[in-house]
Amino acid sequence: MTNKKILITGGAGFIGSNLCDHFLGKNYKVVCLDNFATGHRKNIEKHLSNPNFKLIEGDIRNLSDCQTAVEGADYILHQAALGSVPRSIKDPATSNDVNVGGFLNMLLAARDAGVKRFVYAASSSTYGDSESLPKVEDVIGKPLSPYAVTKYVNELYADVFGKTYGIETIGLRYFNVFGRRQDPNGAYAAVIPKFVMQFMKHESPVINGDGNFSRDFTYIDNVVLMNELAMTTDNPDAVNTVYNTAFGDRTTLNDLIGYLKEFLSGHDAAIADVDVVHGPNRAGDIPHSLASIDKAKSLLGYNPQYSIKQGLEEAVGWYWENLK
Repeated sequence: MTNKKILITGGAGFIGSNLCDHFLGKNYKVVCLDNFATGHRKNIEKHLSNPNFKLIEGDIRNLSDCQTAVEGADYILHQAALGSVPRSIKDPATSNDVNVGGFLNMLLAARDAGVKRFVYAASSSTYGDSESLPKVEDVIGKPLSPYAVTKYVNELYADVFGKTYGIETIGLRYFNVFGRRQDPNGAYAAVIPKFVMQFMKHESPVINGDGNFSRDFTYIDNVVLMNELAMTTDNPDAVNTVYNTAFGDRTTLNDLIGYLKEFLSGHDAAIADVDVVHGPNRAGDIPHSLASIDKAKSLLGYNPQYSIKQGLEEAVGWYWENLK
C-alpha cells in the first residue's frame, strides 16, 4: 500500500494536515489540494521539502483544479469543506457552492480518473431533528441548518455515484472532532480550542445555554484511524456506505469545562478560578449527540484509542506548547 498515492483535499486544514502527517509517516505519496480559505500553510510547511508530498493550491469549486489534483491518485480523502452551522446560516450560498458543488466536482474527477476509493468527511449534523440516542447510521431526521443539508446531499451524491458509476465511496460522519492544530481563532472557531485560548488568557468563555447540551467529542487520532481503515479495508461489505466517526460517549459542555480547567490548571493554577458565562442557545444546535460506533467496529474493525479525557489532555498540552 505504501507506494500508493493519496489525494487529501483540504490537506492544510485541521483534519487534513493530520492526515498528511500520518500517511507521509507511512511512506505514502500524498497530494494536498487546498485554497487556504480555512487551512493554513504552516500546517504543511514541514512537508514541502518531502519528495513524497505535493501541494496544489486550488479550489474544489473549479473542476479543472480537481482534475489536476486527482491525476494518478489511487485514493481520495476528501476533507475540503466549509464547516460551521452558524457560517452556513449567515451565508448558505457559499456553503452550498463549496460543500455541494465542490463535492460533485471531486466525485466527477475521481470517476473520470479511475480512483479506487473516495473516502469523504460526512457529518453528524445529518441526524438533524432525530431525537433517538445513540445515533445509528440508518436512522436520521430532517436537517436543521444549511450546513447539514449540504452534508446530507454529499451522502446522496456518493450513493448515486457508487450505484451508477461503480466508484467505491465511504462517508465518515464526524462527531465534534478536536485536537492539535484546530484553529482557536475566527468567528466560527470550534468550542474546545476557543475555550482553551480564553482560559489561557484568563477570559471567561461563553457557554450557549445552561451547559447541559452534550456532544460525542472525538479526538483527532481516532478520526485519522477511521480514515485509514476506510481507505484500506478489503471487506466488500464495508464500502459504499457511511459510518459514525466518534468515540461513542457523550460529554456535557459543563463537564467539558471541568476537564479543561483540570488540565489547564496544571500549567497555570489561576485558570481553576476563571468563571464561565452562560448565553442563549445557538440557532441550529441540537441538544444532544451520541454516536453508536457498532457498525464501524463490525465492518472496519474500528477501536478508538482516545477517550474525551485522554484526547483533551493531549490537546491541551499541544495548545500550551504551541499557542501560549
